[in-house]
Amino acid sequence: MPLISVILPVFNGEKYIRKAIGSVLNQSLSDFELIVVNDGSSDNTLDIINSYDDAKIKVISQNNQGPGAARNSALRQAKGDYIMFLDSDDWYCPDALEIAYREANNNGTDVSIFQIIKYHEGKYGQNDWFNLNNFPKDFENRVFNPHECKDFLFDISVSACQKIFKRQYLNEINAEFPEGMYFEDMPFFFYTFLNAKRVSIIKKHLYVRQKHSGSITESVDCKFLDTVEAGQILMDIFIENEWYDMYLFDLLAFKINGPRYALMGIEEKCQERLYSLIKKDYQAIKSSQYYGDYMNNLGPVKKKFMQDILESKNYSDFKTLSQMKSSPAK
Repeated sequence: MPLISVILPVFNGEKYIRKAIGSVLNQSLSDFELIVVNDGSSDNTLDIINSYDDAKIKVISQNNQGPGAARNSALRQAKGDYIMFLDSDDWYCPDALEIAYREANNNGTDVSIFQIIKYHEGKYGQNDWFNLNNFPKDFENRVFNPHECKDFLFDISVSACQKIFKRQYLNEINAEFPEGMYFEDMPFFFYTFLNAKRVSIIKKHLYVRQKHSGSITESVDCKFLDTVEAGQILMDIFIENEWYDMYLFDLLAFKINGPRYALMGIEEKCQERLYSLIKKDYQAIKSSQYYGDYMNNLGPVKKKFMQDILESKNYSDFKTLSQMKSSPAK
C-alpha cells in the first residue's frame, strides 16, 4: 500500500500536464501512487500521460464528465493511506507530500490543511485566504476539532487541493464530489471538514496554484450558473448532518452571497439564466420552513437582494428593483 494517493484529473491539459506530473514524480517522499484521470481530452493530453514509463502512475481514461466525476473515479481506485489532490495546471513544492504525510500521520488527523502560494506570469504571490491567516495563532501546532472554527468557518479555503485526507476516513463517511457541475470543492469541503474528529493546519507553502485565463474561477462565465446548485447541495449537507442551527447566521449569508456576487459580474449572455435559477431557488425557499430564518437573519443588502429576486417578473425588472433604495425602517 502506498502512503499517499495523488489524484490528478485533467481535461485538455497538454499545455501544463507535464509540469504537474513532474512535480509529483520528483517529490522527496517516494512512496506514493499518482492516479491521472484523463477526462475525455481531445488534445494531446493522453499521449503525454502515456509517454511516462513509471509504475507509480495509474491512468484512468473516461468520457468527459467533469472534475467531480473524475476525482470520484480515482477515489474508488485509490490505495494510499492518505489522499491528496492536484489540478492539472498547478504543481507541488518538492517536499509537499513528505511534509503533509508527516503532519497527518504523526498527529492522526482526518484532514490537514496546508498553505498555497499563487503564481501568475512569472511572479509568486500570497493572500490571507491561502495562507490560512484566518486561523488564530493558537490553532497552530496542535490538533483541533473543526467546530472550534465556528467563528471563521466560511472564511476557510474550500480547495480540495489544499488538504491531505485520511483515506479510511473518507471511506467511512462515504465522501464524494458532486458530479456534473463546477464548484464541486465547496460542498465536499464542508462535508469532509465538519465530519472530521481531528484536524490540523500546516503553515508551510506546499502547493503552487497557477492563475491563467483558462482557470475555472478567473472569468465569471456560464460556469457560475452552478453556484446555485452548489449552494443547494451545501444547505442539504448542513440540514442532514444537523449542523444547520449551529451555523445558521453565517450559513445563510454564505448561501446568498455566492450567486449574488456571480450575478453582479457574470457575462451578459449568462445573466438571464442565472437570474432564473436563483429565482427558482428562492421560490422553493419561500415555500419551505426555512424562509423565516432568511428574513430574520440576513443583513439588509442580502435580504433586499432576495426580496428583489422574488418580487421581480424578469431580469430586467429585477435590475430596476435592485437600483431602488430600501425604505427606511420605521
